[in-house]
Amino acid sequence: MTVTDAHPVPPALLSPAGIDQLRDALTTAGFTAAGIAERLGPQAAAAAGRNDLRAALRLTGDRDPLSTLIRLFVCGQTEPEAAVEAALAPLPLAQARAAGLVERWGDGLRQAVDLEPYGSDWWVLSDVPATARPGQPLPADHVLGIGGASTTLAGATVRRPVGAALDLGTGCGVQALHLAGHAGSVTATDLSVRALRFAATTAALNGQEWELLQGDLVSPVAGRRFDLVVSNPPFVVGPGTATHIYRDSGRAGDGVCAELAAAAPGLLAEGGTMQYLANWVHVGGEDWTERVAGWFAGTGLDAWVVQREVADPMAYVSLWLADASEDADPHRAAAWLDWFDAHKVEAVGFGLITLRRSGRTDPVVRVEDLRQQVEQPLGEQVAAWFGRQDWLRDRDAAQLLSTRYRAADGLVLHQEATMGDEGWAVDRQVLTMRDGLRWSEEVDPLVLALVGGCDGSVPLREQLALLALAHEVTEEDLAEAALPIVAHLVERGVVAPAGATADGVTASVRG
Repeated sequence: MTVTDAHPVPPALLSPAGIDQLRDALTTAGFTAAGIAERLGPQAAAAAGRNDLRAALRLTGDRDPLSTLIRLFVCGQTEPEAAVEAALAPLPLAQARAAGLVERWGDGLRQAVDLEPYGSDWWVLSDVPATARPGQPLPADHVLGIGGASTTLAGATVRRPVGAALDLGTGCGVQALHLAGHAGSVTATDLSVRALRFAATTAALNGQEWELLQGDLVSPVAGRRFDLVVSNPPFVVGPGTATHIYRDSGRAGDGVCAELAAAAPGLLAEGGTMQYLANWVHVGGEDWTERVAGWFAGTGLDAWVVQREVADPMAYVSLWLADASEDADPHRAAAWLDWFDAHKVEAVGFGLITLRRSGRTDPVVRVEDLRQQVEQPLGEQVAAWFGRQDWLRDRDAAQLLSTRYRAADGLVLHQEATMGDEGWAVDRQVLTMRDGLRWSEEVDPLVLALVGGCDGSVPLREQLALLALAHEVTEEDLAEAALPIVAHLVERGVVAPAGATADGVTASVRG
């Protein structure tokens, strides 16, 4: 384990020997995601995930090592010292307490960190979540555990073999855990020294080796390039006041997300990809898509920005104040909302930004709303989207016209019609994808006929010739109008080259 920073930082909460002893204890007890699920059963496990611990506590009353660990680290209970000592053996209890894993509370011991089984055989260490300490405000250096944002990014990351990978703002190390499975080397950075200690412990407990660097955003890796960069940054939008490292960047508004976009060209190796979660403001009188697209002007990078959620200012402020157990102070909310009002912020968007250094002179920039349910994992959809961009850019108009296309499986047509004197009159037709990105596209009769004819049997040129004859227009005029539409349909996966598999289209992304 390598830790580089401005101040000496212990590389982990425990010594290497202590890490081995803790891993032995967890493995022997079966304190894994699978082991917990087997002990509790599906109903009790699902209830515990909703913070309904009644069944879990009933099922773990025997206090064998696995039961004790479940009660301690899943249910947040205070347990007898003798039971905790037995559950953590061969790690001496004195070392566990000195490392801050458990602490004395009342007449027993309780968790002092969050030790969470994750994935098939991983463990992640972080600070105890706010829900386990109700009414107690989080300290400024609180280190988040596994949450909705971290799992969203993990699921959205393009998983292909890469050389050097960077987890920017690693926190407890969730993203770095995933990166180690397909990267030759992993570098993880964080401004918080406390976070780096947790990340070092997570890495060591899982038998992984990461380079850990301390510093703000990209400063620890200045001058270096990576094949894959992921980041769950402190993206919360506000006046720039930094009270919690995990949440606040110290930049006003959505400045930190724009800053990462500007830094991306200097971070990415040729062919490299950067993916990060972001918030952006919706300003009154401005098109949010144009504003966010401006972040990538002049970078030379392909960019795909998808908005997954939108919150109004009141809901947004309430969410983040409650997250840090600060919602009891009305003055904090008022000051934050006043800032939004002063800057004409009408809403805050949340989503994923994916950037790619393709080496092309005509970078593609798309900023769009994608709040519909998407087939998971999203990372496969992201890879396929960039693969389709490459396919389109490698073909001129003649090649597009000579291609045979096939409509996506499971397309559904929704029609809205009005009853009139002459019967039903169709007002609106919408094509919806059942799989993949599940786009909905409003189409006119001509486009509907075009998609309906995409069965892979004839080239596009022949399809257009028949449609031109039926609609009494020239083939040339119809081709000029249709090619941008076809390109758009290919981009979204509504139609695809006949015979092309997902891997074939995305080979340049995955290979």
